[in-house]
Amino acid sequence: MFDRTRRSLLGGLLGLVLVAPVSAAPTPKASLRLAAQRTAYRPGETARIVARVTIEHGWHVQSNRPTFDYLIPTVLTVRLPAGWSAPTVSYPEPKLWKAGFVEQPIAVYEGEARILAELVVPADAAGEIPVTATLEYQACDDRTCIQPLEAEASLTLRIGEGGATDPAFSSSQPISPGGETPAVAVPKVGLAGMLFAALLGGLILNAMPCVLPVLSLKLFGLVRSASAGRREVAAGGLATALGILASFWALALAAIAARAAGSAVGWGVQFQEPGFVAFLVAVVALFSLNLWGLFEVPLPQRLARLGEAGGGEGPAGHFVSGLFATLMATPCSAPFLGTAVSFALAQPAGGVLAIFTAVGLGMAAPYLLLAVAPGTARFLPKPGVWMDTLKGFMGFLLAGAAVWLLYVLAAQISPERVLAVELVLLALGLAAWLHSRTRAGSLGRRLAAVGMLAACLSTIALAATATPASRTAVETGASAAGGRIAWKKFDRAEAEKLAAAGRLVFVDVTADWCLTCKVNERVVLGTAEVADAFARHDVVAMKADWTNRDAAIGAFLAEHGRYGIPFYLLYRPGQPPHVFGELLSRESVVSVLASSAAAR
Repeated sequence: MFDRTRRSLLGGLLGLVLVAPVSAAPTPKASLRLAAQRTAYRPGETARIVARVTIEHGWHVQSNRPTFDYLIPTVLTVRLPAGWSAPTVSYPEPKLWKAGFVEQPIAVYEGEARILAELVVPADAAGEIPVTATLEYQACDDRTCIQPLEAEASLTLRIGEGGATDPAFSSSQPISPGGETPAVAVPKVGLAGMLFAALLGGLILNAMPCVLPVLSLKLFGLVRSASAGRREVAAGGLATALGILASFWALALAAIAARAAGSAVGWGVQFQEPGFVAFLVAVVALFSLNLWGLFEVPLPQRLARLGEAGGGEGPAGHFVSGLFATLMATPCSAPFLGTAVSFALAQPAGGVLAIFTAVGLGMAAPYLLLAVAPGTARFLPKPGVWMDTLKGFMGFLLAGAAVWLLYVLAAQISPERVLAVELVLLALGLAAWLHSRTRAGSLGRRLAAVGMLAACLSTIALAATATPASRTAVETGASAAGGRIAWKKFDRAEAEKLAAAGRLVFVDVTADWCLTCKVNERVVLGTAEVADAFARHDVVAMKADWTNRDAAIGAFLAEHGRYGIPFYLLYRPGQPPHVFGELLSRESVVSVLASSAAAR
């Protein structure tokens, strides 16, 4: 108390020395506004309030930790009703400003500063709670400093059900210390920047592991098209691009419709539906059987003249493979993609459609290049006998994708229902084999085709009507990336409580259908280097499993401006959470843990 009084006196004396005598009180140089992150909170939850400090142009205020002890720190005081615990207040990283009256740069806030206050809602809280905040600050310009002033603001915190993210908070998201990315900073970039990010993200999608089996299939089709001349190459590239774009337009329209109906939307969330996963299993199995030569997909006469689907030399086949490539790409996230999609899903319908179109154009860029410059096909290998061997090999790559999809399905439905799906897939293979052994146009071949169709529909029905499986591995903490880190099931209230008590809490939002998540878990989180850093800094590791639909996890992602995974967040005592990028590196994780631990 004495120290603060001493600094106030010194700050006031500095104001008297540097300011010309005036008869009136100094004009306020900063204004204060408050916004809550959500429109309502339940008892026991942690409420987040941002204090937005707007500083007059040409002036600045001292930081919370001023450079000299005679300067008055900027301090936010939050007043709450009796029975509420004191909030945790986090201040932004200051700027260094060169004053005219001292040699050493001074730590200041200027323009706009955002201060975050986190407070735990008591278990017996109810109704509307008044919250008042007072900001004490000292303002200076390039020549003078004025005496300490105060600014005040208030809001009403509603306690109850039905809370949703408040847009006012999103537009006032606190700046993280150290220049780190704030949790909801996406809208500040603007539509043009997000369109460019979406293009890059779509282009990078082509290199993601979930798309590689389809790219192998496309390579085979393009090599065959190249042997037919430049016109066929251009038509194939354009048809593939149109297939990709058509899929992204369908995804955009589905997202718009789901949001209008009040359902959760996000990148890859369709993989939370067992029926959709089973549909992809059946499609991938059919593609594999097709590449092994067990059957050909019969098309209507008009489409038959355009080309065969699935293998594809003609436009119809390339269009179908473009559709298929997009379906296989949706469980993967890529750099720039998560940011762009998160931005899109927070926009009106036109913004959603624009961003998804940009992602589709990025993913289709290699095929559009072939369409406008078919001469580039000369860099593809020449067709020959080797292609028959390659065709069979690529069938096994697609079969591997089917195995992965069955692994995803096993996390969503009971083992007995998974076994039934596998038996039906075996029947699908038997029907395809019988189809290849019977004469064209015969009754046996027609019956085999009907059997294949029935098997596909049965696969989807078995999965879609199954009871969701329980996720005991994560719930008991037995699931760990690489087995080196002991993961707990994500509990937001516990995570925030631990952070308030001084612990670092690392949150991994993952899913079995997210291949990017699995790669990060194996090559980064599963390494001894990262596990040692977790142990050294006493980090609590929490895993949020989004394999199956979970409204709480979806809301958690949305509150941080994300609608897809992987998503990694580090709760830090006395600081806003740090959000990592989609692709982790051991160096970045270890570095952030070390700097966050040092700042405790």
